[in-house]
Amino acid sequence: LSSLETLFLFGNQLIGTIPAELGALSSLRELRLYDNRLTGTIPAELGALSSLETLVLQSNNLSGSMPSDVCNLRTTNGGLLFFLVVDCKSEVACSCCTACF
Repeated sequence: LSSLETLFLFGNQLIGTIPAELGALSSLRELRLYDNRLTGTIPAELGALSSLETLVLQSNNLSGSMPSDVCNLRTTNGGLLFFLVVDCKSEVACSCCTACF
């Protein structure tokens, strides 16, 4: 799985929390988990995804704040993370998101 670049699991009615282990997928460029029933907070371990360009998490039941490690992906190492979307109007506090739903 270390060479996995895209993971699209949107619209699958997934339940539970976002696994922190996703942060070990070092080659991941796109992670789309929107339109599921995921709960809990966004794991800070996702901030280890230094190749990540797209992270889409809206239409879940997430809570808390976007971890600063994830926000830093927008500014460090050339700021590769250019598309960061979450339910930040009502559920997740996110000052670095590119779109809020």
